[in-house]
Amino acid sequence: MGYNVAVVGATGNVGREMLNILHERKFPVDKIHAIASRRSLGVDVSFGDRTVKCQDLAQFDFSTCDFALMSAGGSVSKEWSPQIAKTGCVVIDNSSAWRYDIDVPLIVPEVNADAIAGYKQKYIIANPNCSTAQMLVALKPLHDAAKIKRIVVATYQSVSGAGKEAIDELFIQTKGMFVNDTATPLKFPKQIAFNCIPQIDDFMEDGATKEEWKMVAETKKILDPSIKVHATCVRVPVFICHAEAVNVEFERPITADEARDLLRAAPGVLVVDKREDGGYVTQVECAGDDATFVSRIREDATIENGLSMWIVSDNLRKGAALNTVQIAETMINRNLLD
Repeated sequence: MGYNVAVVGATGNVGREMLNILHERKFPVDKIHAIASRRSLGVDVSFGDRTVKCQDLAQFDFSTCDFALMSAGGSVSKEWSPQIAKTGCVVIDNSSAWRYDIDVPLIVPEVNADAIAGYKQKYIIANPNCSTAQMLVALKPLHDAAKIKRIVVATYQSVSGAGKEAIDELFIQTKGMFVNDTATPLKFPKQIAFNCIPQIDDFMEDGATKEEWKMVAETKKILDPSIKVHATCVRVPVFICHAEAVNVEFERPITADEARDLLRAAPGVLVVDKREDGGYVTQVECAGDDATFVSRIREDATIENGLSMWIVSDNLRKGAALNTVQIAETMINRNLLD
């Protein structure tokens, strides 16, 4: 049996990646529809060897579709997701618009797949923040074994998480540095080329940024509301893939060797942890890969039952498009679709 799938925001970085991943994973597509704003009407996008022309979001009939994979931004999702859901089409949204709605499941399939069944409240399922998704894929098996009390995470997030304009800005600034051009910040608050910016999203009253708050709120909703989380999110001059330095405190003892064995057996995780020069994975190496890579697993002697690790993943794939497709796959495999 095939399914009719609409990719909304098909001309964006994540939308195009969704189309690629649907084809790569041989998702049972009967009909594929590329949906975008009216200004992109007729624009060609690729689905495998096929070319698909974009249709206008405002004119498309979603009652003909089983899934709408949304990657069109929060404001668009707020307006359109409820309208699409009313037609009986299941919306899987990649924006932050629905993540904190108590009636909308927030899903990482390797972590809390059972919660998908709650989609019938609104026919909307939310995809978490990219930095949260990769962290929780790695921490879920450890939480099951020793129960996490507290997480302290510093992220090193690529510019692709801020969209195409951010990618262009890094490219232009980097190229300009070699000919003495002034690096003028447009998308970012400071120069991004050859620099790190300790701000992602807007600042909140307590001094945290919205990105940091997202990691706290989403970890509690997806994994365990009792976990304490402290995050520092940093934008780095890398095009694709996010990295995270994660320190975890557990309720029960767990050694680095035990953690390594658990992670090697965990779905979606690849452990590359050789204690030698280059025996770890970096952002450049994991681009285009579906796995969440874990390296530098070691015990933290400064706290009781503490571990530190390095987590790297492609933010356009597991952090966004892949996770969205996996949610749809899980619904099909569990016969959850009406």
